[in-house]
Amino acid sequence: MPAEPTPPHTGRPAATPAQALAAMDDLIAASMVGQQEMAQRLGLNVTDLTCFAYVIQAGESLLTAGDLANRVHVTTGAVTGILNRLERAGYVTRRPDPEDRRRVRVAAIPSAVARVHALYEPYYARLNALFADYSPEETAVLTDWFTRATTLAHTYREELRVHDD
Repeated sequence: MPAEPTPPHTGRPAATPAQALAAMDDLIAASMVGQQEMAQRLGLNVTDLTCFAYVIQAGESLLTAGDLANRVHVTTGAVTGILNRLERAGYVTRRPDPEDRRRVRVAAIPSAVARVHALYEPYYARLNALFADYSPEETAVLTDWFTRATTLAHTYREELRVHDD
């Protein structure tokens, strides 16, 4: 009788939650330092780059200044300063909201999107190659974990804010 084929993604070492948390902390630290370096290369600070990333992510569903303030957890006054800097640097334009002229929507400038993509694409290609080392089921678990951990982080940050008030 022929041997069963070995699944392609076995042999990973066992890990405890403490080891996973330590690895996550290392990833977060590396990402924070990396984001700072990426922002500097683009002539931005990390908060401005984060806002621009949200604008890119929104695509044609243009965000309002209030949307950005909520996502980055800054005041609307602070987001106005961020948008002023992004606009001066050639990253965004503001457009009147077609449904409410008192509101503005934020649109990414295509050449700025291209600059950001050019900087991040080699890194994302490496991440995609890393994901290719995982089965679709494992990638689904990773995606679920990232999504749930992000929700948990937002919830915890909100709880801290409420506690501070």
